[in-house]
Amino acid sequence: MDSHGRGERQEPENRQRVVWAVVGTDIGPMLLAATHDGLVNVVFHVTDSVREKTVAGLASRLGAEPVEAPGSPLLAEAIRQFAAYFAGELHDFELPLDWSLISGFNRQVLRELASGVPYGAVVGYGDLARRVGRPGGAQAVGAAMGANPLPVVVPCHRVVESDGGLGGFGGGLETKRKLLALEGVLPEPLF
Repeated sequence: MDSHGRGERQEPENRQRVVWAVVGTDIGPMLLAATHDGLVNVVFHVTDSVREKTVAGLASRLGAEPVEAPGSPLLAEAIRQFAAYFAGELHDFELPLDWSLISGFNRQVLRELASGVPYGAVVGYGDLARRVGRPGGAQAVGAAMGANPLPVVVPCHRVVESDGGLGGFGGGLETKRKLLALEGVLPEPLF
């Protein structure tokens, strides 16, 4: 028996459980997925086809069939914090994160971004590369941002070009503009 009084046979199944829900936000529907270890995936602009592709990808990568469970305790705090963030009431996500969808240099860069670039601030791709000991690695940082499985929580929208350009963004440049406007970095879009 483990500390929760369950038999040992159940523990691996519980650890691998993947739950997901689609939540409405000011930038459109987002899919949040979590495991026993924490939030594992955040996906922008969820349509039926994006949802199907995401759920199939999670099943393949995590080895468990994801279950739609908007009421799951594994998602409750993430859903609450996303609502508070988009309402302008939360500046720092405090959620357990499951980093299993990313590894190596990309994980190193994203962890530095998550801990070192606060709400309302931005960092250049090259600056972030220097912070992780890869001066000249701006393109590699850009690739890491594109591979980020946890956007918003791991704030890849805060990484911009050194000349003031927005740079790329997996959720689309309009979404990046809206997130930076929400955080007070850019003026609110007129339309």
